[in-house]
Amino acid sequence: MSTRQEQVEKLLGNKKGVSELKSRFLFVIGALIIYRLGTFLPVPGVNPQAMAALLDQNQGGLLDMVNLFSGGALGRFSIFALNVMPYITASIIMQILTKTVPSLKEIQKEGETGRRKITQYTRYFTIVLAAVQAYSISFSFQSMGAVNGLTIVPNPGFGFVFTATVSLTGGTMFLMWLGEQITERGIGNGISLIIFAGIVVGLPSGIFSVFQSVSDGNLNALAALLLLVMALALTAFVVFVERGQRRITIQYARRGGRQATQAQTSYLPLKVNMSGVIPVIFASALVLFPGTIASFLGQKEGFGWLTDLSQQLSPGNTLYMVLFGALILWFSFFYTALQFNSDETADNLKRQSAVIPGMRPGRQTAGYLDGVLTRITFWGALYLMGVSLLPEFMRGFVSVPFAIGGTSLLITVVVAMDFMAQLQNHLVSQQYESVLKKTNIKNYRRSSKIRR
Repeated sequence: MSTRQEQVEKLLGNKKGVSELKSRFLFVIGALIIYRLGTFLPVPGVNPQAMAALLDQNQGGLLDMVNLFSGGALGRFSIFALNVMPYITASIIMQILTKTVPSLKEIQKEGETGRRKITQYTRYFTIVLAAVQAYSISFSFQSMGAVNGLTIVPNPGFGFVFTATVSLTGGTMFLMWLGEQITERGIGNGISLIIFAGIVVGLPSGIFSVFQSVSDGNLNALAALLLLVMALALTAFVVFVERGQRRITIQYARRGGRQATQAQTSYLPLKVNMSGVIPVIFASALVLFPGTIASFLGQKEGFGWLTDLSQQLSPGNTLYMVLFGALILWFSFFYTALQFNSDETADNLKRQSAVIPGMRPGRQTAGYLDGVLTRITFWGALYLMGVSLLPEFMRGFVSVPFAIGGTSLLITVVVAMDFMAQLQNHLVSQQYESVLKKTNIKNYRRSSKIRR
């Protein structure tokens, strides 16, 4: 036991590093526990039995997807029913605007001050989106008829709509603040960890349902084993692709003079999946939107065509898979273009006296980067399509109690990889800090206190 502790202290350099890492990890655990407790605080005025019946009728729809991301909070109509989805939507829209609106471009170039302004604008936009979504959901629920003989809102009116709107908006803002605290005082990205916790919490019940189906004879044991092997293989495939990147060789020019330096060689890494899971989330919301509208308006006169359209766009149908795949492909290229600017990268390389072998600085370099990025983005989009549509193909061959793969698997794997990467960075930084202290560099302690 002492040997293992000595190895950990040797890796971190001192006991202070161990205690700091422990406190950060415990802060993450405590914040996620608060989040889970909040998912059980219901908004007043909603019949929980009617909400459960409504979700049973909309399995595979947008309500089911939002309920998955919220960790079951929508099914209980708790104050965290909207989760952090308004904040994510506001962040993505602000990223698009900062690339297209000249005034926001100038603000972004101001450094730390500009970043704070953009963050503040994102928060204000989140409040607006959360309020609009909260009002729409509460008004739609009170306008719906009975579900299996149960009324969702027994006492509809202004009081319920106002209370629900304020509660849901406040819950989203609290989760946004909690996510920022996790990012600052914990490990990893706080918003991503909240979504991760909401998805993972349903994993034990899904595994239990598989064993229950096997014991009842509804699912073959060999088929269950095959599902387990496929889930592990799919997870390994996601990890492999997420780590995949194309390295472009870059050579820096040799500098003369008194302090002459030799030509150096470096690499510009381009990830295969640079857009992450954003294309899948956006495509899911758009392709399932007609079905959600039909669930609210399909029973009224003049809106029967929405019911027919929602049936064609329901998961498992050909039209749904074709449209879903096309939207993933389009969003992959669109979001990658926002994340990586070939012209700007080429200009930066030119200012640093760096060139790509065989390419002239400027337009030719930008065109080459565009061509490489287009090819790897195409394969990254195919990877997202394959992982997302795998559950739809599996439903045609075996009756699966819960869907494996898809958006939930992508989010959990990507967030777990990011958490481990930041944990390793924290360990390395502690090790470097210990080395600097041991070398007795002049004024190191004083400079470190100033930074803190």
